[in-house]
Amino acid sequence: MLEMNLRNKRNAIVVAALLICSTLSASPSLGEGTGVGLTLQQLLDSARHNNITLRNARRSVEAAVQQRKEAFTKYFPNISGTGLWFNANRGMAKMEINPQDMIPAEYGAMLSQMLPAEALAALSSPIGMSMMKNGTIASVMAMQPVFAGGQIVNGNKLAKVGEEVSRLQLQLSENEVEKTTVQYYWQLVSLQEKLHTVAAVDSLLSDISRKVEVAVKAGVTNRNDLLQVQLRQNDLESQKLKLRNGINIVKLLLAQYCGLSGSEELRVKSEEFSAALPTPHDTEAAANSSLFTLHSSLKDSSLFTLHYSLNTLPEYQLLEKQVEAAKLQQRMAVGQNLPTVAVGAGYNYHNLMENDRTFGMIFATVSIPITGWWGGSHAIKRRKIEYEKAVDQLADNSQLLNIRLQNAANSVGEAYQQLQLAARGIEQAQENLRLNQDYYKAGTSTMSDLLEAQMLYQQALDRRTEAYADYQVKLVDYRQAGGN
Repeated sequence: MLEMNLRNKRNAIVVAALLICSTLSASPSLGEGTGVGLTLQQLLDSARHNNITLRNARRSVEAAVQQRKEAFTKYFPNISGTGLWFNANRGMAKMEINPQDMIPAEYGAMLSQMLPAEALAALSSPIGMSMMKNGTIASVMAMQPVFAGGQIVNGNKLAKVGEEVSRLQLQLSENEVEKTTVQYYWQLVSLQEKLHTVAAVDSLLSDISRKVEVAVKAGVTNRNDLLQVQLRQNDLESQKLKLRNGINIVKLLLAQYCGLSGSEELRVKSEEFSAALPTPHDTEAAANSSLFTLHSSLKDSSLFTLHYSLNTLPEYQLLEKQVEAAKLQQRMAVGQNLPTVAVGAGYNYHNLMENDRTFGMIFATVSIPITGWWGGSHAIKRRKIEYEKAVDQLADNSQLLNIRLQNAANSVGEAYQQLQLAARGIEQAQENLRLNQDYYKAGTSTMSDLLEAQMLYQQALDRRTEAYADYQVKLVDYRQAGGN
């Protein structure tokens, strides 16, 4: 009778273990969502419109456009107007006139006979005069640069380079925002899938716990089996707590990064999280068949081959613009130490002599920096050194770009292999669980062995989840590495 009860107890536990295997296989799969939520594409669209980094990058482009337009205005005459009104406490020009000194000697005797004595006395006294105590001055001037050492032409070219650089930096910012959003998304989906797996295992362990508890009370098994199941349940509770905390943090990060309202409960759709392994054909299509080649043999250490041209990469184009800007800055330094020639015309008005006066004029100016050549020669040499540095950086960083691009190809190939290995690991874990169930049924295995087999199966599922998420992120790096 005791042997029959023991056999029934073992059969019940084996049946429950089989339910674990079947339920885990039928648990919320990588392709099932958690309800209505945001897709990855919706999150990317939101990030492109609301991310602070991208918004500031677009403002930088707008600022560069305005700077280019500002530089273009230097080609045209500089027109300025000046107005001045003043009222001084005394005349700015003062002089004394002695009338006697202004009368010729031959007229002196004649005047002495004609004028009374009082008038003659007045002519012998000096007369004071004061002018320009108040007045108004106004002028309009137009100055057209004729030769400025190439500063205007090179300044416009430099402004255009600055605009192109800001657009390339915007493209790099877009790539970085896309990459970070994808990372957050798959990290969140991965945590959610792990939580689903843990919840399914915990539900079945609760059923096993009830059955083992009944068997312990009936005296057909010892309490150690029940304690092992309870310890396993405690471990799952700890895992659930960590997963929930991780999910909450990633949700906050994703909402902040994509510019979503923090008051809303962020939910994401995970229908893209396919449990099926991507085929080589699907992977090549996802990457871009014109840029990438996927080799089907896993024995090939270089599973993915990247086809690209450095000239299409924004990082390389930025290096080229850096060289171009350094060359233009060198020319600007030379131009600042050359003579400048300008012509102009103006129209002026004043009433300094108590009469309104207007006049026009044309003029030309030549400015030669004589002592400026002392410091200017060193500035030119410094700009030449900066240009040589930019050329060397272009050559050196081009090699680093080649290495980085090859590393991206190797990384996505490795992630693809890891995903296939994880899928095979699930098959092996399933077989291991089945064997331990048979061994436990036959009495040649313990509860700890069965629970360990179940734990290994759960870990295999988690590894597949992590491998799939990592593969999706590496695929974005892989695509961006080719300038796509």
